[in-house]
Amino acid sequence: MPGFAPGVERFGTALLVGTLATAVLFTPVVALLPAALVAFVCYFFRDPDRSPPDARIVAPADGRVSVIREEGDRVRVGVFMNVTDVHVNRAPADGEVVAVTHRPGANKPAFAKDSDRNERVDIDCGDYDLSLIAGWFARRIHPYVTEGDSLRQGERVGHIDFGSRADVLLPPELGVEDVAVERGDTVRAGETVLVE
Repeated sequence: MPGFAPGVERFGTALLVGTLATAVLFTPVVALLPAALVAFVCYFFRDPDRSPPDARIVAPADGRVSVIREEGDRVRVGVFMNVTDVHVNRAPADGEVVAVTHRPGANKPAFAKDSDRNERVDIDCGDYDLSLIAGWFARRIHPYVTEGDSLRQGERVGHIDFGSRADVLLPPELGVEDVAVERGDTVRAGETVLVE
């Protein structure tokens, strides 16, 4: 469906049927609650177009930068997606998908340090890695890419249902000093520059 991430039909249709049934069986006033839930689902699954700037690495998700840390000789930048953020994730840079790996795990809040052990999908793009991490309420990660796919910067790579985190493990030649954002900054997927 244009303008919406996959999944809007699954959640929205059931709620719409519930809204109509409630309006028929009870009163239109009682149907306001399920109607509000339909509106929320449509809002949550929105998928606006984005235009990547001329940059080396852009944000993979809408939300707030929650992680900037060194891991060995690499730097990880993580973006926490609140339930009100767009949850469609985008390629932070051009690349080729080397592997897509699903790892089961816990469902801790995505902004917590323990969330590193959460269920996740890791997308290895050779030069960089992208991790889609489920949160406490998010139980489904939907990657759109498979091994061998060529990615363009800002291209849609997947989405996570209802609250989560997306991390980029930067190429080894980039350090913390190259990161153009700070913890707490608000970013937009495919548009906010992480590395010039």
